[in-house]
Amino acid sequence: MNNVTINAEGLPLPEWSSEACMFALDVLDEIKRDNWELSILFCNDKKITELNKQYRSKNEPTDILSFSLGETVENDREKIYLPGDIVISLETLSENSKYFNTPKDEELRRLIIHGILHLDGMDHKSLDADEPMLELQEKLLEKLKNKMIISDGGEK
Repeated sequence: MNNVTINAEGLPLPEWSSEACMFALDVLDEIKRDNWELSILFCNDKKITELNKQYRSKNEPTDILSFSLGETVENDREKIYLPGDIVISLETLSENSKYFNTPKDEELRRLIIHGILHLDGMDHKSLDADEPMLELQEKLLEKLKNKMIISDGGEK
């Protein structure tokens, strides 16, 4: 059984965080991962800029960062995989939603999928749509399109 923990820093925990948790669990089910302990942090641009500067030497906000851990631990009953952490700036998500003319909910679902795929070992060299990771991301987004997180009426 998978477990997803969601926290927030620099802003209140969104009221839809439990829906985001359920969506991440659905993604893990779709890619057939089990016994994952996944952590997602929602934050503001200030926090993600600090992390982006510290870990990627980029002094600017970004929409998502994935920090891979990739360790397995064992408790009394089972082995648990600790893939790492996903950090999502809700401020940059909102800006990207407007820029790409995409509903916030769709953009958030795309970022959660993107982060999970990175933690699962996938990567991409560019943002070209024909990158295998990005093709899978969009396929999963389409398959899970009825799993709403933010009920914003399509707000961009």
